[in-house]
Amino acid sequence: MAFLSDTLARVKPSPTIAVTNKARELKAAGRDVIGLGAGEPDFDTPQNIKDAAKRAIDAGRTKYTAVDGIPELKAAICEKFRRENGLSYTPAQVTVGTGGKQILYNALMATLNPGDEVIIPAPYWVSYPDMVLLAGGTPVPVAAGIETGFKLTAEALEAAITPRTKWFIFNSPSNPTGAGYTRAELRALTDVLMRHPQVWVMSDDMYEHLVFGDFTFCTPAEVEPGLYDRTLTCNGVSKAYAMTGWRIGYAAGPLALIKAMGTIQSQSTSNPCSVSQYAALEALSGPQDFLAENRKIFERRRDLVVSMLNTAPGITCPVPEGAFYVYPEISGLIGKTSAGGVTITDDEAFAAALLEEAGVAVVFGAAFGLSPYFRISYATADAVLEEACRRIVSFCEALS
Repeated sequence: MAFLSDTLARVKPSPTIAVTNKARELKAAGRDVIGLGAGEPDFDTPQNIKDAAKRAIDAGRTKYTAVDGIPELKAAICEKFRRENGLSYTPAQVTVGTGGKQILYNALMATLNPGDEVIIPAPYWVSYPDMVLLAGGTPVPVAAGIETGFKLTAEALEAAITPRTKWFIFNSPSNPTGAGYTRAELRALTDVLMRHPQVWVMSDDMYEHLVFGDFTFCTPAEVEPGLYDRTLTCNGVSKAYAMTGWRIGYAAGPLALIKAMGTIQSQSTSNPCSVSQYAALEALSGPQDFLAENRKIFERRRDLVVSMLNTAPGITCPVPEGAFYVYPEISGLIGKTSAGGVTITDDEAFAAALLEEAGVAVVFGAAFGLSPYFRISYATADAVLEEACRRIVSFCEALS
């Protein structure tokens, strides 16, 4: 349409949301569909958090708040960073937004000029490149494939940096792969960044508490204190606390950047939901014991999915360190034909045929910038995952 903005032409709708919506539509039409597209825990929000929200409503805490977060929540975020990450921030260095996505968007909108480049390891969360484009910057995807455990190497990062590089977006554990960087692996990247003082670091730590086995989470400003003054450490309550719909994300970083992000927010959404902020306050300040219990459940589901998918001909599924995704490789399936007569030309064709013929909704790898792969979210019941994996194995066995 002629009256639509040119900016709109630079971006596309979220593929993960599209897959989830498609699965919902097919279910509503009576089809037997298992949706493994959404990155959303199936656990309910813990009761103490819900109770805190109810108390906030009853106390009339339903008015506008400070644009980028209530003081109590900012103080709790400072304490969280001190307690869990060894990072010291003042409340003035903290911003609270409507979900983790708004935090990243505000930062990019506040800092990018035309021609500025943003390095994004691929595979990446689907929204990173599009948010960079919306903010007028240039996304620079850098491949980190199965051969490096889906982790960017120091050499690849060094080669991607130019005089125009403004940001490096870092996500560990990763969406879509679940790959987590060890302290040594992250140190190799921070050593590169220390040589390039014009590059800022945006660390998306949303899956911090979802790590398995003996893997230990770490974040860039913690590993290399020399990066503190040019790192935005981003997090939220969506995944670990099963609060996706509450829409609270937060970040801490240099004062000038935080103030600029607040300006963007003041002219877009204003404050995050007041009731959700009080719920998030309880999430960060209240009991944390359920996190370990949930981790065990996710780890069990990971092991189930990995073991079953690796029995499928043509699929290689690495074992991720965290999050609740697997990112299987399917080069062995490309060029084959499904029982329904569909040629598997790429991972998008694979995902479409799998949905149509087996009733399993997954997200194709090209959406995350690296093919031929697909993403499964295993944040759902064991029995559902078992049935979904059984269907995927059968679908692959029927390819010719």
